[in-house]
Amino acid sequence: MRVLIVEDEVDLADSLADGLRGEGYLVDVVHDGAAALVKAGQVDVDIMILDRDLPELRGDVVCRTLRDQQHPMRILMLTAAGTLDDRVAGLDLGADDYLAKPFAYVELLARLRALARRATESNQIVLSSGDVRLDTLRRVAERDGRPLALTPKEFGVLESLLYADGGHVHPDDLLADVWENPADRNRSVVKLTIHTLRRKLGDPDVIRTSPGVGYRIEARA
Repeated sequence: MRVLIVEDEVDLADSLADGLRGEGYLVDVVHDGAAALVKAGQVDVDIMILDRDLPELRGDVVCRTLRDQQHPMRILMLTAAGTLDDRVAGLDLGADDYLAKPFAYVELLARLRALARRATESNQIVLSSGDVRLDTLRRVAERDGRPLALTPKEFGVLESLLYADGGHVHPDDLLADVWENPADRNRSVVKLTIHTLRRKLGDPDVIRTSPGVGYRIEARA
C-alpha cells in the first residue's frame, strides 16, 4: 500500500512518514500542492494524506484536480479548521475522509486502515460469505435468499466485515469506516450495531467476537 503525504509542515510530514513506514506502508512525501500533482502522475498512489492549507496549490485544488482526472486514489484531507462546514466542504471536494489538526496518531492510523480496505476492494461489487450476500452497487443485502432490512450503519458494518474476508475488524476501524460524525464515534455504538445486525442476520450466528481483537464473519453454508 503506497501513501503520499502532502504536508508543508516538514517536521509533521517526516514524523508521519517514519511512523507509517514502521507500519509497513510505502511512503512518499512532498511539501506543496504542485509537487503533489506531479508525484501522483509519476507513481501509483493508493492513499494521499493531503493538507488543505498548502503553498503553490491549495489542497482544495489538488483534490478537485485529481477527482476531475478520475484518479482512483483515496484522499484523507487534513486541516487546522475543524468546523462542521469545513468538514462538509472537504468531503464535497471529493475527499474520502477528513481529519482536523491536531489529531491523535492512532486515529489517523485507524482512518488510514479503513481507506486501505476501501482502496484494495474498490473493484469488488458483490461481497459474500457462506449464505450472506451483499451488493455494494445496489446497496442490498440478503441471507440465504432472504432480503435484510438494514440501516445504513448496519449495512456499513456488514460491508466492512465482508471486505475483511474472514479477518478481524477492530471496533476503532469500524468507527472510522462507518461513522462519519466524530461525535458518534464510541465503541458502544459499534457494540449496539453488531447486536442488531446479528438479530437481523438470524441463526446460526455468523459474527464472531474476539475481545481486544475485533469482529469477523464466519462463513456458513
